[in-house]
Amino acid sequence: MASKYDGLARIIIQNVGGKSNVISLTHCITRLRFKLKDESKANTDILKNTEGIVTVMKSGGQYQVVIGNHVPDVYAVVCEIGGFGGDSSEAESEAPQKHQKLSAALIDTISGVFQPILGVFCATGLIKGILAILTFTKVLSVEDGTYQLLYAVADGFFYYLPVILGYTASKKFGLNPFTGIALGCALVYPKVVALSTGDVQQVLFAGSMFESNVYATFLKIPVIMPKSGYPSSVVPIVLSVYAASKIEKMWKRIIPDVIKNFLVPTLTLLVAAPLTFVLVGPVANSIAAVIGFLTQAAYNASPVLEGAIVGAFWQVLVIFGLHWGLVPIYIMNLSTQGFDSFMQPYFAASFAQTAVVFAVMLRTKDKNLKSLCIPAVISGFFGVTEPAIYGISLPKKKPFVISCIAASIGGAIIGFGNVKKYMSGALGIFGFTTFINPANNDASSIPWVAAGVLIASLVAFIACFLTYKDVVKEKGVSISPENTKNGGKTQTLVSPLKGNTVYLEDMEDAAFSSGALGKGIAIMPEEGILYAPADATVTAIFPTGHAIGMVTDDGAEILIHIGMDTVKLEGRGFTPLTAVGSRVTKGQEILTFDMEAIQKEGCSLLTPVLISNFSSFSDIIPTDAETVRVGEPLITIL
Repeated sequence: MASKYDGLARIIIQNVGGKSNVISLTHCITRLRFKLKDESKANTDILKNTEGIVTVMKSGGQYQVVIGNHVPDVYAVVCEIGGFGGDSSEAESEAPQKHQKLSAALIDTISGVFQPILGVFCATGLIKGILAILTFTKVLSVEDGTYQLLYAVADGFFYYLPVILGYTASKKFGLNPFTGIALGCALVYPKVVALSTGDVQQVLFAGSMFESNVYATFLKIPVIMPKSGYPSSVVPIVLSVYAASKIEKMWKRIIPDVIKNFLVPTLTLLVAAPLTFVLVGPVANSIAAVIGFLTQAAYNASPVLEGAIVGAFWQVLVIFGLHWGLVPIYIMNLSTQGFDSFMQPYFAASFAQTAVVFAVMLRTKDKNLKSLCIPAVISGFFGVTEPAIYGISLPKKKPFVISCIAASIGGAIIGFGNVKKYMSGALGIFGFTTFINPANNDASSIPWVAAGVLIASLVAFIACFLTYKDVVKEKGVSISPENTKNGGKTQTLVSPLKGNTVYLEDMEDAAFSSGALGKGIAIMPEEGILYAPADATVTAIFPTGHAIGMVTDDGAEILIHIGMDTVKLEGRGFTPLTAVGSRVTKGQEILTFDMEAIQKEGCSLLTPVLISNFSSFSDIIPTDAETVRVGEPLITIL
């Protein structure tokens, strides 16, 4: 069944270098995340200027196409058209990998493991938050069956996180997913968890950050486990799956095909499971201990300074996808301490970002900009700020800087209040619920969070509202210092037709509405004569006569396409009055077309006038007049 995103999906696939250039494809809340064999084959400028795409980012070894909140729908269509099957991780594991810096590889791994679960992770956190409110207000008690059943799904997801990450990490590393699940199940198996509450046989590294208890042995080798066992843990299962993926590949090379189906997973688990408990688990616990110690030390040194830094730079980290590097720290703190303080100053950032966009929305007189602001504000209110960042504040620079400064102030307040977050997930306004301690209904963190968010939002809104100014428009042309400094030259194309104007983005044909073929404007003609829009040289006349190309004396490449799907008429109704290589002057008749005959064939007369080499210029500005006559200004080229 055709989708409204078919055209956009085809443009994306074509301009990331085609199906054959895609190693893998995933998505997060707002972005399509490609891994490409050769990023130089991607047409970044075309994608950035395509309607429906907010921007394009390259970070962590990924080619990220920012779509917005409806990215799951676009992702599904891209997978269907591209034949990616909705999951190309196997292709990724088998494809030759380009060398990545350690930091880029780490971010890529973390994002690949956590992205698939992010939506449900937030959902379970939100359910926990709702339950916290209901118990805080005495609507429910923790003994009620309603509470316990709902808490089972909310807390169960977090408790069995090793099982879930066993699956997603397997997809990332190319391991049989069910082998990864089996390793996760072993970590949270009740009798294994019970070991951590039993008798301690030995204490290693007593008094240090690496203090560990030995509860059992495997072939007389001590099994070191954390005091709370492995439920809700992150690092052990990820490292275990990585090791198992290497073990599995070894067995696949050795074992005959006829018995691979059952013997490979058998031998993989026989090696990987003991390795997990004897070596990988203890190593992972040591890594977690170091990370936890360092983050807590940074926080303890100066909660206000740490809060100001996290608040100020959180949105910058989001832009480059580097915020994924802090996610495991946050989850580890939740599982080991029962709360997290280190990352929480970020909470003010999304509200500061939303506030500056709200200020822009109230100040701007640009209808198109206002229409972009409204969904961005709604999205930001619920914690998803990429549409606000990429669509409004970052391109305009000053609002983005203001939001970072305001978030830094809010983050410092949150740090000063020693705010603790007790539950995972839940973004934006729903995130307030996660600062209630479900163990004792302690809500002492919420006033500090509210203060940080309120002050950050007020500072951001007031500063942006007082300083924001629209780019002044005059006769359809944007006038700004950047356009006039250094004697900046402009070209003006006049209308080649008489009729009503239509913005490209309002056209049904995706090839034109996306901007892939060029920037400009369309005209619904009232008479069947096409005039030259400028002094130019004719460079192309299609054999069917329905389209003509020319280059102006100032280097603008013009494409005029008469009607939609008129190529199927095979020239019927079109009469060119010039030839390729000819010079034409502005206002000269260059083609006639039979409007009645074209419409009888079921074709639209809507005619785009495009600048195909738009990337060679600072800006392409179409007229804002609803109707034009031949010879009136149509497009200004800066």
